[in-house]
Amino acid sequence: MTGPSCYNPQNSMTILIETFDLSKSFGDFHAVEGVTLQVEAGEVLALLGPNGAGKTTTIRMLASILTPTRGWAKIAGFDVVQDPVGVRSSIGMLTEHHGLYTRMRAHEYLEFFGQIYGFTLADTRDRIEDLLTLLELQGESSRRLGEFSKGMRQKLALARTLLHDPPILLLDEPTSAMDPSSAKIVRESIFGLRSSKRAIVVCTHNLTEAEILADRIAIIQDGKIVAHGTPEELKLSILGHPIMQVELATPLNGAKPALPDQVKILQYGSNWIRYEVANPKEMNPKVIEMLSISGFSVVTLTRVGQNLEEVYLRIVRDNPLRTEFP
Repeated sequence: MTGPSCYNPQNSMTILIETFDLSKSFGDFHAVEGVTLQVEAGEVLALLGPNGAGKTTTIRMLASILTPTRGWAKIAGFDVVQDPVGVRSSIGMLTEHHGLYTRMRAHEYLEFFGQIYGFTLADTRDRIEDLLTLLELQGESSRRLGEFSKGMRQKLALARTLLHDPPILLLDEPTSAMDPSSAKIVRESIFGLRSSKRAIVVCTHNLTEAEILADRIAIIQDGKIVAHGTPEELKLSILGHPIMQVELATPLNGAKPALPDQVKILQYGSNWIRYEVANPKEMNPKVIEMLSISGFSVVTLTRVGQNLEEVYLRIVRDNPLRTEFP
């Protein structure tokens, strides 16, 4: 990648978010340094990193709130410096501190933003009804926002973010302060918002949530992208091949049944076997078949550990690596 590329909605793989060498300094402090990313339509990118790593600064540059010190970014084809109005009309941004007008009622608040976006009152009300239903707030439209719980306020802020149906969503801690039920609703809503015409960036400290939602993960540390790839690519690169454990219905009693040659046996237990395998989709059925032939019935076959949390901790805390995938 050497320079800007044009946004073309006819392309089958439309790049909606693109940055090159994106950097931001405040005096001698380099908050973001050399961030190069692409997010295509239909993708969800999770941006992870410790507090102060540069996530929020990056998002603010993508939203044309902060001007880059170096490099460039394009949002739906609009340059964040040259065309901030085009950028802001193309994004829906949910910040961690969303600044709701607590004396307003929910429908008044959303109608106010509908007017800002230039919608007719009728269109705005139809859109509000759909969004409040989506987020299970349909019975709360007449309540003042000051009466809302933290989770309800977060969902209303998300409704405001979606009001103009933007092609790009920048979501900073979308399930922050939510109870498990509300967080599930929001996660399911984000799943529903994935489309061939929309790109989503999620900043979150919830690593399980990131693994559930994201097609690709970018981990930022000290302002730099230190790891970038799909969850499976990162697990393979940082943690090695998947480790599986098969639990048997009867004890092994010292037996060591034969398994496929492509499987590396790590440990035998009383009634279980743990092994490493490069291609579990192909090998796991063969493992079960060979155990059955040997007279052992399989109760469960599960993957051991190797979640995104392990990847994150290994990169950020133990031994920072710079690993990138195309």
